[in-house]
Amino acid sequence: MSRRADRLFQIVQILRGRRISTAALLAERLEVSERTIYRDIRDLSLSGVPIEGEAGCGYRLLPGYDLPPLMFTANEVEALVAAIRLLQTWSGEMLAQAAGTAEEKLLGVLTPQRRAVAERCRILSPDFNKYPQVKTWFDVFHRAIGQLQVLRIDYEDHKGKVSSRNIHPLGLTFWGEVWLLVAWCETREDYRSFRLDRCLSVAPTGLHFSERPDHSLNHFIQLQENEGCLPETKKPTGK
Repeated sequence: MSRRADRLFQIVQILRGRRISTAALLAERLEVSERTIYRDIRDLSLSGVPIEGEAGCGYRLLPGYDLPPLMFTANEVEALVAAIRLLQTWSGEMLAQAAGTAEEKLLGVLTPQRRAVAERCRILSPDFNKYPQVKTWFDVFHRAIGQLQVLRIDYEDHKGKVSSRNIHPLGLTFWGEVWLLVAWCETREDYRSFRLDRCLSVAPTGLHFSERPDHSLNHFIQLQENEGCLPETKKPTGK
């Protein structure tokens, strides 16, 4: 596929994934001039791609437009394979299994050339089973986040002090070898982050919670950005 054909395809993909895309954004993403983007948008429209918008305002793809089967660049294929391998090693069993079936589907739709790229990928993620219990806790927390379940945890902090508390799990974040759970702690009435490898027990309470604008993962992230802190350093973990 020529560079221009590849660029036209990428423009459509970007438009599919965003409500509005400006020429400046497209030009930056594709490393071309805005004039080139204007010309490409015009040519796409003339070829029947239903693009709405104009220069200076932004563009969007009208609903209902379908693309041919997925086409990936070599770098995209390698990125997907690497991400799948990382998930299989570091996430819970449920996501690891889903990643495995996703890889099978990916290989099934790739062209022979791209499949060869995937099979040659040398980005590895060996599993040394350093934190075996983390995989179990990951599945419990992942499920609870989706179902808005209140959990009861026994947790050992960095000083060895053990505490029990009810938490509202909001999100999981990965820092190197360590998974952190971002949660609202009922005991402290504030956000806390918990290392999964320091959890001694985790159990559903049978209760559920509701996310609010001031009681959510997005709000927590906003606070971190305002304070310039990492999730584990905003508050002493487990206190």
